Amino acid sequence: MKVTVVGAGAVGASCAEYIAIKDFASEVVLLDIKEGYAEGKAMDLMQTASLNGFDTKISGSTNDYAKTANSDIAVITSGIPRKPGMTREELIGINAGIVKTVSSNLIAHSPNVILIVVSNPMDTMTYLVHKTTDLPKHRIIGMGGALDSARFKYRLAEAMEAPISDIDGMVIGGHSDTGMVPLTSHATRNSIRVSEFLSEDRLEQVAADTKVGGATLTKLLGTSAWYAPGAAVSALVQAIACDQKKMFPCSTFLEGEYGLNDICIGVPVILGRNGIEQIVDIPLSDTEKNKMQESAAGVTKTNSLLSL
Repeated sequence: MKVTVVGAGAVGASCAEYIAIKDFASEVVLLDIKEGYAEGKAMDLMQTASLNGFDTKISGSTNDYAKTANSDIAVITSGIPRKPGMTREELIGINAGIVKTVSSNLIAHSPNVILIVVSNPMDTMTYLVHKTTDLPKHRIIGMGGALDSARFKYRLAEAMEAPISDIDGMVIGGHSDTGMVPLTSHATRNSIRVSEFLSEDRLEQVAADTKVGGATLTKLLGTSAWYAPGAAVSALVQAIACDQKKMFPCSTFLEGEYGLNDICIGVPVILGRNGIEQIVDIPLSDTEKNKMQESAAGVTKTNSLLSL
């Protein structure tokens, strides 16, 4: 099993580290445009192999996609953050160009690859890959819901003073502060609805804290988070590589599911060796349905800024 991670920054390197430590892949290739950067990260990670007990081979490359040939799964973390004075249109234009180039190069060298898109705005970049490549929809996956759900479970466990292993919960919708839809009505602690433990006001606060999870960390750290995003990506990669048939909320192309069409947005899916093997339809309350429609409208508005 060969996995490529494009972008050797904090998220990409963390993703590669978690994949290697789990020891299910034979090879991980880190690729970056900065000269020597991916090679250095790969060497540093390989020097932890004897300490962390893994045999996965990690190599780095400066923009040589030939090194990624025959990858089974590829993760795209490439892109730039929004800078002061930069318009949303400018950010999307720049990142769209990067993601288009990266995805086309990956597919050229690995025609059977499954792509996991992390670059922001994630739902729109996932949609872009659908519109600009010939990959079938089940092999294009947007990572967002897995991370958002992990943050949701963290906040629920915090609110209940419970071990996080007791908690199950999911966030669907767009991967943005305004687009997330934390499903508090479905969240449980050992199969008991969390509403049995927390007041409606406290649950609303948990949902609000979840939705600004990324922004909260950026304010504290001065940059975007990397441990949890890297772990979320590695969980998706492992589910595919090991054919686990696990359910995660992922951004996927919808054709009528959840009443939505021609959009990539987070919904529950089953991940296995073929990528997205099933879109899972779960019942939503009227409030959740409305929030999902609002989220979709926001994603569609962002998509309209693409030059397709």
